Amino acid sequence: MSFSMHGVAVSGGIAIGRAHLVSHALLEVAHYVVPEGLIPQEIQRFNEAVATVRKDLETIRQQLPANAPSELGSFINTHLMILADRALSVAPVEIIQSELCNAEWALKQQMDDLVEQFEQIDDEYLRERKQDVVQVVERVIKVLLGHPSQAPVLEQESAIILVAHDLSPADTIQFKEHKFAAFITDVGGATSHTAILARSLNIPSIVALQRSRALIRDGELIIVDGNQGVVVIDPDKDTLAEYRLRQEQWEIEQQKLKRIKSTKAITLDGTAIELFANIEVPADATKAKAVGATGIGLYRTEFLFMNRREMPDEEEQYLAYRKVAEAMKGLPVTIRTLDLGADKEMNPDTVRTCTNPALGLRAIRLCLSEPLIFHTQLRAILRASHYGNIKILIPMLSSINELRQSLQMIERAKLSLQREGLHFDKGIQVGGMIEVPAAALCAEAFARELDFLSIGTNDLIQYTLAIDRTDDTVSHLYNPLHPAVLYLIETTIKAGLRAGKSVSVCGEMAGDPKLTRLLLGFGLRHFSMHPAHILAVKRQVLQSDLAQLLHATRKILASQDIDKIEPLLQKLNLS
Repeated sequence: MSFSMHGVAVSGGIAIGRAHLVSHALLEVAHYVVPEGLIPQEIQRFNEAVATVRKDLETIRQQLPANAPSELGSFINTHLMILADRALSVAPVEIIQSELCNAEWALKQQMDDLVEQFEQIDDEYLRERKQDVVQVVERVIKVLLGHPSQAPVLEQESAIILVAHDLSPADTIQFKEHKFAAFITDVGGATSHTAILARSLNIPSIVALQRSRALIRDGELIIVDGNQGVVVIDPDKDTLAEYRLRQEQWEIEQQKLKRIKSTKAITLDGTAIELFANIEVPADATKAKAVGATGIGLYRTEFLFMNRREMPDEEEQYLAYRKVAEAMKGLPVTIRTLDLGADKEMNPDTVRTCTNPALGLRAIRLCLSEPLIFHTQLRAILRASHYGNIKILIPMLSSINELRQSLQMIERAKLSLQREGLHFDKGIQVGGMIEVPAAALCAEAFARELDFLSIGTNDLIQYTLAIDRTDDTVSHLYNPLHPAVLYLIETTIKAGLRAGKSVSVCGEMAGDPKLTRLLLGFGLRHFSMHPAHILAVKRQVLQSDLAQLLHATRKILASQDIDKIEPLLQKLNLS
């Protein structure tokens, strides 16, 4: 019987194919007592399983094809580091010995403790790294349970759609020879590794479906609509025909978009618009250039710090930042300083618990409380600025006092480099992220003391509407078109213009083509987004006349009714 499911769309497109269910070994873990005399054998069984997984991961890493997405290698390295950590390689052995239990159960108990600690981290990206721990544990448990290889056996002509509770990059690589068409998972979010991998492979993907793994049968025909976040199971003849037509239209549209790759983003009335890319790792700079990005508007440096017991030193950071600067060949590269939350790995001896993590010690607050970490990163960024057009971006500012402390830290880093005779761009620009309502309301004051502003709409919406965007029970209330959100965005843009400073939007709103004209009407001239969205936004820019947008934009701003804003926006996009 045909039915549909809804989740979070993380990569666009439409795929039609047969489901291949990936085993979820964690659901099969049982608890039983192991006689004391057999404990050494149980520990040996555990150690052998860990060694097997380590060998498998190393083999996968060695066999990565030359054209594989750059993220895959780094993800495999991350999983190897997690596997080698005492928390997974030693702690379960201690549980086996103390509780006289089986290895699978001991490993799962330790995993649950680690996941609970990750839940206390306030930074969304790092919080979702708990899935990496789960994925590594899943691989070990599969070996302990004696699961065979899960390579799909389907008709050669069938498209394969992977259906999993969760899907690690390592799992994905094992299916690479089958050229799967899409994947869907029960868990995950827009910043999970699954989502990042989907975008890098440019295949349809939906996460957070909750029960897809339980409700879909192996080999069943399904449709994945990565544009709308919809999965249709066992579609009827008419639905199948409709989606095949949509799939064909989508593919035609993608080919058309490629034609404007080298076209400059200029509106019909001759206004030049800058379309920058958001990146996570240095290799992403190549993708940004491939779609015609005119710079990097947001380089998230958190990837250098995640899933490791020791902080990256100055040299490691410097080389990563320099690589991006050189790759962009003089185009602007905006590096955001560390935007972490209460991450236990920054101080292994202290696990910080916070009742409201999103409101806790994170981003610039954390950096100012850890001056040595901040100083090290600032020195690395400044040193890299000698090799390109680098800018510094300070996240989550809420007060002028925080800003002035940050500027003092930057000056201190400059002086330390000068004393050592090291080169850097003495005129490097410093900007601030406007993602707290207090900062948006005081945007003019920030603009006077900064070189540029960047609006982080993801957090701005979350804080303005008092909605945890990672909480499924209230995520439907997360609305970028809320009148208060639009007011704060427009207020910030206008404040920057009055001060003669550039303003960009680097949150998800910048990459949504439905919002491009609205933001243009607000006065936005600098957009920064995932590289995959640049061409679609550019097409909107090329078809827009700014003078014609002003009246409709003012009407939207004046409306206090969310239900009326959506039809007004649709009318704006048809003009």
